[in-house]
Amino acid sequence: MTLTENIIVAIVSMAASLLLMAALNLLWPAKMRYSRDDQVGWQLSVLGITYAVILGFMFFAEWSNFTAAELNADLEASALRNIFHLAEGLPPQQRAQLEVQTRAYAAAALDEDWPAMAGGQTPEKSHQINNSMWKTLTSVKAGSASEATVEDHALSELSTLTMHRQTRVVQSASRLPVIFWYVLLVGGILTIISVTMFGSINPRLHAFQVSSLTLLVTLSMLAIADLDCPFRGWVHVSSYAFERAQQYMR
Repeated sequence: MTLTENIIVAIVSMAASLLLMAALNLLWPAKMRYSRDDQVGWQLSVLGITYAVILGFMFFAEWSNFTAAELNADLEASALRNIFHLAEGLPPQQRAQLEVQTRAYAAAALDEDWPAMAGGQTPEKSHQINNSMWKTLTSVKAGSASEATVEDHALSELSTLTMHRQTRVVQSASRLPVIFWYVLLVGGILTIISVTMFGSINPRLHAFQVSSLTLLVTLSMLAIADLDCPFRGWVHVSSYAFERAQQYMR
């Protein structure tokens, strides 16, 4: 989602929780919700701690996946630069073809792959160029030991490039399982309702407790949702590594 959409969701969530609190206080006054022998404090603590652990674990897992996607994109661009550099040691025909193909790959990644992944689609242009690069390298007929060595290293780097590209496609399409979203949503709703029902008798203090907790839970879930789509939304993996590779190859 965009930053504006995130802000709107946070505001709507806070407004909904405050309306729930106001309706509950109207239908069931705060003084009537408390007894002399309060038995709900420990239950609220268990609920809050359990949900906090789940939320923290989900956030850490998604952040780890996001940083892994960033690193993978950097390694893919690095492999592309290495192939371009190694092309200098190949026979003239394959060298010229490979230099054109590596430049075309970087352009395809910037102009087509990133926009396609931002729209939730699978990029295809770079895959076609990658296949062409394989054909170019496998057609090399080394005339010397140095050319054979360069070809071997180039094939290794191309294998690495292909692997990182496939990983990038998988990362752009993978999502947090639906069951986890159920856990996050149900846990967040139960936690907010519990605070709404068993908060402070002071109306202003109670409103602050409800709104602050709702904001914290909503922001955490929005952060998880944004990190869950590493190539979409306003928080996404940058294409800067390919921009640098393109500048290098020029």
